[in-house]
Amino acid sequence: MESNLIQFDWAIKNVLRNKANFNVLSGFLTELLKKKIEVIELIESEGNKETADDKTNKLDLIAKINNEEIAIFEVQTSKEHDFFHRILYGASRAVTQQLTEGKKYGDIKKVYSIDIVYFELGKGTDYIYRGITDFRGIHNNETLMLSESEMKFLPQESTTQSASSLFPEYYLIYPKRFNNDAIKTKFDEWVYVLKNSAVKKEFSAAGVKEAGKALDKAKMTPAQRQMYEDYLKSERVKEDEIESARFEGKTEGLAEGKAEIAKEMKQDGMPIEKIAKFTGLSTHEIEKL
Repeated sequence: MESNLIQFDWAIKNVLRNKANFNVLSGFLTELLKKKIEVIELIESEGNKETADDKTNKLDLIAKINNEEIAIFEVQTSKEHDFFHRILYGASRAVTQQLTEGKKYGDIKKVYSIDIVYFELGKGTDYIYRGITDFRGIHNNETLMLSESEMKFLPQESTTQSASSLFPEYYLIYPKRFNNDAIKTKFDEWVYVLKNSAVKKEFSAAGVKEAGKALDKAKMTPAQRQMYEDYLKSERVKEDEIESARFEGKTEGLAEGKAEIAKEMKQDGMPIEKIAKFTGLSTHEIEKL
């Protein structure tokens, strides 16, 4: 018997921000990074963005983890051609924002960028990709290692001396590519959850059981259920309109489709900032509708 869960894209924006559910995110990261991870605090949430048009609105969640390292979560359900650029921007900003006045470059902690995409991004067939910045000799192909003095800036539990251990690490996860019958690792259980919004009773990956409880639809309050149903409705309308525009092959059709989506979402009382996030329209364009 599988539990029926809230979709992860909505949960990470509304449920997993609750400190009581940090164990879900901690378990997810523990299985992905293959080391014990604990989420300490969120360092950015929907309530403390600088402006409605700030590009950090694109990030779903930024958390501080062990040794003050940073983990960025972003879940994207619809196609965006500049998504790789968004990933780069998000990780870069997470790095630079650490260097507040009085801090040294050596105080910068490692950033992990975790992007869960439900559309075809790039060309490939795997369902998990890892990206690192490595330095190799042009002539001898050797990997550049850190000296003993440089190693002191790494976490004590670090097991690698490669210079790549200081730079952002990227993970792309494609749930739709995952074969439900090919669960081989603990993290595969998590990918199953991301794809199916369900937890099998035999799952034992860190955080999965907790996810089954925290994201259980049956435990939603009437207000939460209404918000969730409104979100699903707006997503369905958005996808239908965008698909229609794509089918017609007209740029103007896509623009009109986005405007219609935004108008309906606005009529349903959804905040302008969220409408801008879902449609890609500016707040000024939305206000004129």
